[in-house]
Amino acid sequence: MPSGSATLTITRALASSLSTYLDFVQEILDKMERMGWDKSVLFGIHVALEESISNAIRHGNGEDPQKQVHVECKIDARRFWASVCDEGNGYASDSVPDCRSPENLEAPGGRGLALIRAYMTRVELRKNGSCLIMEKRLDEPAASR
Repeated sequence: MPSGSATLTITRALASSLSTYLDFVQEILDKMERMGWDKSVLFGIHVALEESISNAIRHGNGEDPQKQVHVECKIDARRFWASVCDEGNGYASDSVPDCRSPENLEAPGGRGLALIRAYMTRVELRKNGSCLIMEKRLDEPAASR
């Protein structure tokens, strides 16, 4: 993997439609692949980015076409950082049921945040949950929570 490459910043305001963000996600992954990121690591970033944006569209913005999801990504050869913010009212992160609990194992949803945490080095919720910050560093393990 190349070292010392400059950080690339990509910012988008995406419409609150589940069909609008796929090209953006692919653009990010293509740029990271050209920077030398391994496909196995890109898989996790792909999952985390899709989950965070689709959650912002569905849960944060309620698929309201008048609202947008604001995404900023910073990437270089060793670090991926993203901010995904919706225009909703947010939520209490401790109200999200643990998808690993026996009573939730067959629930149809609720795994997105757990997947994001599993693949990213650091995950932080801001603005009452309406903004998710995530980071993947190649030299650090995934978040423990």
